[in-house]
Formats: sequence, C-alpha cells, structure tokens
Amino acid sequence: MANKLFVGNIDWSATDDDLRAAFASFGDIEEVAIVKDKFSGRSKGFGFVTFASEEDAQKAIAEMDGYDLKGRKIAVSEARPPKPRD
Repeated sequence: MANKLFVGNIDWSATDDDLRAAFASFGDIEEVAIVKDKFSGRSKGFGFVTFASEEDAQKAIAEMDGYDLKGRKIAVSEARPPKPRD
C-alpha cells in the first residue's frame, strides 16, 4: 500500500488548494499537485495527493472515489510509479 494517491477527472478550473481542501479531513497531507501542461499551464485534469500515512490515504480512497468536486466526479486510487521509457 502507498500513501500517494492519483486523482483523475479533475475539473480544469480546480486548483491545488481546492484539492487540498477536499482531502484535508482525512489526515495530514504532505503534498498536493495538479499536473499542468508545461507550455500552456492549463490543467491536464489529473493530479496527486500525498498523505503522511497509508491509513489516511486508504480512508481517502474509500470516501473520495466518485466524490463530486466542482461538478465532476473524481476518480481516486493509489498512484502507480511511471512506466520506464524505452
């Protein structure tokens, strides 16, 4: 199990602060990052939330998967490491 979560289907107008506020009740958050396009700066519609503990992360997955954030149902799961490039 991991303490870093993948959050998908995020509304493009949502900010890191919006994401932090939505997940704050589940425990201590170490980092929040919505991934943005490096050229336009526009959100790519997904991001990551890292909790201090795995237990808090698991509670957040159970409660937040399907949660309505700014009019969109977000998808929350454990983050997986990136695939190695060939």
